This record gives sequence, C-alpha cells and structure tokens, in this order.
Amino acid sequence: MSKPLTLHEDRLFPADKTVRSIARRLYAEVRGLPIISPHGHTDPAWFAGNAPFPDATELLLAPDHYLYRMLYSQGVPLARLGVPSRSGPSHADPREAFRTFAASWKLFRGTPSAMWLTHVFVEVFGFDVALSPETADLYFDSINAQLATDVFRPRALFDRFKLEVLATTESPSDDLRHHRAIRESGWAGQVITAYRPDPVVDVEHEGFGEAMERFAALSREDVSTWRGYLRAHRVRRAAFKDAGATSTDHGHPTARTADLSDAEAEALYQVILSGKATPEQAELFRAQMLTEMAKMSLDDGLVMQIHPGSFRNHNAEVHARFGRDKGADIPTRTEYVRALKPLLDRLGNERDLCVILFTLDESAYSRELAPLAGHYPILKLGPAWWFHDSPEGMRRFREQTTETAGFYNTVGFNDDTRAFLSIPARHDVARRVDAGFLARLVAEHRLDEDDARDLMVDLTYNLPRRAYRLDRSRPAGLAHGA
Repeated sequence: MSKPLTLHEDRLFPADKTVRSIARRLYAEVRGLPIISPHGHTDPAWFAGNAPFPDATELLLAPDHYLYRMLYSQGVPLARLGVPSRSGPSHADPREAFRTFAASWKLFRGTPSAMWLTHVFVEVFGFDVALSPETADLYFDSINAQLATDVFRPRALFDRFKLEVLATTESPSDDLRHHRAIRESGWAGQVITAYRPDPVVDVEHEGFGEAMERFAALSREDVSTWRGYLRAHRVRRAAFKDAGATSTDHGHPTARTADLSDAEAEALYQVILSGKATPEQAELFRAQMLTEMAKMSLDDGLVMQIHPGSFRNHNAEVHARFGRDKGADIPTRTEYVRALKPLLDRLGNERDLCVILFTLDESAYSRELAPLAGHYPILKLGPAWWFHDSPEGMRRFREQTTETAGFYNTVGFNDDTRAFLSIPARHDVARRVDAGFLARLVAEHRLDEDDARDLMVDLTYNLPRRAYRLDRSRPAGLAHGA
C-alpha cells in the first residue's frame, strides 16, 4: 500500500508554539513574493527554444549531482542513471533509470534533496502518494504526460514559479546566442547571464587552450599579450552586460588574491601561455586575475562573486569518464583574511564596488567572513552555499554572521542550481528558515516584530535586488522593506 504524500504547513518552523506562531506570521509576509534568482546554472537554451522537457529522468535525475552523487556513494553506477559521459549522451533507458532512483529513495531521508523533491512532487506535479519502487512507473508516466503539455514548457513554468529574475552562468568563450534568442523572441521573462571567466583564467582547466582560442575569436583581440588579454576580458564583459549580466562569478580553489606590477603580470602571463606553469604559478595567476576582475568591476559596475574552496573533480576515474561537475567536488579549508588583503589594499574602501563572498568552510564565518564584511564597504556575504544549502546550514550562517556583520551586509538567498524545478522549493526553505530565525529573536525580545516583518521582505526580495543591481521596477504590493 502506497504512503500518502503531503507537505506540512509548519515544516521547518520552530517546535515551540509561541515562536512558531511568530514564524507563521513572518513567513506570511513573504510567501507570495516573486523569486529573485540572481545566481544559478540552468540552461538558457530551455528558455530560448521553449521546447518541452523530454522526460522525468532527463529533467530531474540526470542533471542533479545532489541526487546521483548519493546513489553513486551506495554503489549505483552513473551510467545507469542517465548521466551523460565524455563520449556523449547516456544510453540508459530513462524508465529503468527512474526505477533505480525510486528504489533508492530512502537514501535521501532527512536530506535537503528529499525536501526539495517532495515540494516538486506535490506542488509542481500534484502527487499525493509517496515515491517508492511500487509507484516509480506511476511517477514516470504522470510526469512525462504533464511535461508534454504547454503549461509545463520552460517559459510557462518560469511564469508559474513567479520568477522575476533568473540568472544563468556562461563563460567568456560562450557566444550567448541563447540569450540573444530570448531577447529577440519578445517574451517578457527576464533571463540574464553572468560572466564566469574560469575556463580562460585557470590554466589547470583541461579545456584552457580551446577556451582561449574561442575567447580570442569572440573578442577579436590579440590574447598573446597581457594587455590584449585584459582588453579581451573587457570586450566580453561588455557583451555580457548587453545580454543582461549584472554580475561575474569566480570559482577558484582558494580566495587568494595578488596585486602584481604590470611587468610582473606580463611575465607571469607569458609563462601561463607557454604551458609550463607550475601549480604555484597557476595559483598566482588566478590570484592576480581576481584583483584584475575587481578593477574591471569598479569600471563597468558588474557585481563580483567569489566562490572559493572546492577541490574540483576529486574522483579521477569519474572525471576521466564523465567529465567535470559530476558530484565529486569536495570542500576544503579556506582562508580569507590574508588571502584577500592584496585586493582589499587596492580596492577595499571603494563605495561603488560590490564583492560577494561565499564559503564551503563554515569555520570561517564568525572568525573571518563576518568581521571582514562588517568592516570593508565592498564586501557582502553570500548565503549558505552548496553542501550547506540546507535548513541547518542556513541557520548556522545566520547564527555565526549576524552579530558581527548584521543582516544588511548579506545578500539574501540565491539557489545556485541546475535543477530548474527545485528553485521554488529552495527559496521556500530559505524563507521558512529566516522566518524561524527572526521569530526566535522576537520571542526573546531582541527584535521588534514590526522590524522582523521589514527584515523578512528585505532578506527575501530587497537585498538580492540591491546587491545584484537588478534595476527593474519593484512590483506593486510590497508593504515593507527599505
């Protein structure tokens, strides 16, 4: 007999009745607000072509490393789950892949993935019975039938989810044709890009040479010299701004920055181009480029995001067979105080520059990140990220940063996801967790409830719009906030 499937109205709210009542009231202030999604990795081709999603496996399972990394850890081969490899698309039967997923659903008990997907199953697809081996075919067939209808096309879902802004992420070697197609289609949905220069900054990236060729061709600059290379970045950044970009994104192994002289930078760049750079030289070049990108952001107004501290592609066998971003990225210890000092010495007191810091090292929150953001005008703290994008991770973030950095040196929530259908679920979790956190402050008489209501709107809507410089007009009906 199948288990019923429901979403409890009080999920994630504090158990204490008094605090829970306050949390309910605070959550009600923002429950229906539009979603601001200023950083993520959905595919702009979905919104350019507006074609139906093919099936449940390709939409929900194959692109979601949160899901298949758990299954892989329990011995399920990625090839059985529809995950594409370096040799091309997966040959796995989509129905069998979904059955395998359903048979392993219990592995996700208590995880954010289960919470997000349950929200998707109930709110998006209307299921009232739980996923299980017995209901796998019911889910697969029902999802596929719904995906074949017009109301489940990407643009219709974008509107249904009340997405006001959705940012994708592209590299300088991307020609941005999908964003041009979106703009030229006349559709009103605001899908913008973000500038991710890692493939032409990280010489240790296996696609560095090919990306540099594309970079030179698209910018029409001579990238054989340091000055030409910097000009190429400026050209591509301008093209990204024309495609709606308001931010850049930098996924470096560390937060290290540098401030070399022009002569030193030119000499280092020539070593990078030679293909003979040592790991230390590769790291120094990445460090210099963070400072160069910050200088460009001061000029062109793009907000700068730094996402450091991941050991990418830790599983060599999976990387060799399936490529990058296949669930084997592992957090590392990350230092910020000394690492950021060259950049901060150069630009830290500028009022027109915004640098948003993220971390996978929670030990840095209260020791380094909150004090830094609580002092330097250019710094803001990004939300709990990746492995910490969870109820407990969000609470820890607020607990460890608020006393030193406050709320207004943070930037609200961003979902940072490839899983399009999970975006409303992730934002709902963030709103509920913030409501619970503020409700406790109200119950302990540390915060007035009127101020907490203002904060809820700011954390949900105003802060991400302001931090990411999203200049579209506010929709009507926002009663609170700065």
